[in-house]
Amino acid sequence: MTLDVGVAGLPAELRYIQYDSSLETQYLPSIRALISKDLSEPYSIYVYRYFLHQWGDLCFLAIHPETAALIGVVINKLESHQSRSPQTLRGYIAMLAVASSYRGHGIATTLVRRAIDAMIGRDADEIILETEVTNTAAMKLYERLGFLRSKKLHRYYLNGNTAYRLMLPLKSGFGRMPEGEDF
Repeated sequence: MTLDVGVAGLPAELRYIQYDSSLETQYLPSIRALISKDLSEPYSIYVYRYFLHQWGDLCFLAIHPETAALIGVVINKLESHQSRSPQTLRGYIAMLAVASSYRGHGIATTLVRRAIDAMIGRDADEIILETEVTNTAAMKLYERLGFLRSKKLHRYYLNGNTAYRLMLPLKSGFGRMPEGEDF
């Protein structure tokens, strides 16, 4: 049986699913492997479980339709943030990864849009994330989706790299840029 293929070898019927704890045995090892290939921070299994067990409804997987292999993942959370008055409900995109052979086909964009929609559905005021300043593909992706650079975080990562904190304001009056930020 041949797989129906879309653009440049991408499966036409790629499946996007919301994470559920019943998927842990099948997908957590693949999630860890995919993220550890691309992100500069080493995460223990407890970090993944922290996010996936509490906010699994905000996390999404891209799955190959025929093999059920993991192609991409976005891991997020949503919590109250008290740095402002009134208190903010802040979404956070913690991890995003797509297998290198599937990049450039909009998979990351679809995963992030699903995460944004899920956080909007839970009444988030804003969404933030950090990404390395050298990760131009990620910067372009997030800025295309409306994220703004809000802060430069020098030597933020364990590897010594600097990051940008990006913010997506979702409601009027939230996400105003502080005066004099360094970026």
